[in-house]
Amino acid sequence: MVCADRARRFENDKRRGGFGERTVRCISFRKAFVRRFLDSTSQINNGPELARRVQRDGYLFLRGLLPGEVLEELRLEWLSILRDAGWIQTRTPLEDAVAALDKFCVEPQSDYMEVYHRLYRLPEFHELQHHLHLVGLFERMWNEPVLPHPRLIGRVIFPQREAFTTPAHQDYIPIQGTLETYTVWFPLSDVSGEMGGLQVAAGSHRHGVYDFRPTLGAGGIEVTDPLDSTWLSNPFQQGDVLVFHSMTVHKGLPNTSDKLRLSIDARYQRVSGPIAPDSLEPHGKLITWEEIYGDWPNHEWKYYWRDREMTLQPYNNSYYEKRDEMAFQMAAIGDDRAVSTLQRIISRDTDPAKKARAARLLEQLTTP
Repeated sequence: MVCADRARRFENDKRRGGFGERTVRCISFRKAFVRRFLDSTSQINNGPELARRVQRDGYLFLRGLLPGEVLEELRLEWLSILRDAGWIQTRTPLEDAVAALDKFCVEPQSDYMEVYHRLYRLPEFHELQHHLHLVGLFERMWNEPVLPHPRLIGRVIFPQREAFTTPAHQDYIPIQGTLETYTVWFPLSDVSGEMGGLQVAAGSHRHGVYDFRPTLGAGGIEVTDPLDSTWLSNPFQQGDVLVFHSMTVHKGLPNTSDKLRLSIDARYQRVSGPIAPDSLEPHGKLITWEEIYGDWPNHEWKYYWRDREMTLQPYNNSYYEKRDEMAFQMAAIGDDRAVSTLQRIISRDTDPAKKARAARLLEQLTTP
């Protein structure tokens, strides 16, 4: 399998002392010194205080905001699909989510996206972002109507592939529209130290868009500033949520367990703010809303955003044009960190010449 072969190649890079090993050492070193989030659970009903804290720190950490039974039901649905795809070992209980490492793949590889689209079609997945505890949180902070973005994101993170840990990045680049968009990140299960989780760089939302470069992992972009002494994190229990500003730099922690880590990214903004058209499309745009809704019964959340009065703001592609050109230059000198960007160009770009160039460079990088 192509994605498994690439994974083995990156693991070989680590053993040879290549970039993968340096990345893991850097992650491990920083992880040891990470401070904990400020817990804002006690202020859950105090909208003005929560708004003040998120404007000051760029994030909120809230324990038990979502009901565990709802998350567990969706988790088991996901796990059933993942077991059918061969991503979970059959000799262990389904609920343990023990990964079949030989099936390793990542977005936007076709093996990953085919399975992801099965998860994406579940009505229960899309219902979660409309939960009253989430929408009510923003209504209390803003005191005006809230728009959950249709582009909901699910993550399935394989363990023991540290080189593909989600790099430090800002959500504003893929989201755009209003700066005052907030991501709510939450795992579908408890997340121990071994399973990793998410870190935020406190206060980083106040300094604009940071310099970045292409890299491996979700999003394929890495902020180059190390932002030392700003990183915060916590173990998560099922139901805990992390809220952060679109400009807040954040990153994943490596999953060193033997389990798949499942999580969701939901985005929220004021209805009155501008929104980029891409945020009204399905994640990855390789599947349509018609395909997603095809097997749904009549449902209140089908095309819910079409009833809202919204201001559309054109998407600024310059960030991705910069990323793509950097990836071409990196690939030309054999830098494997360009792989994720090249894959995104091949699967999502509309320029045939650019796609062909990316395919040639990707073949050069991945051919032994």
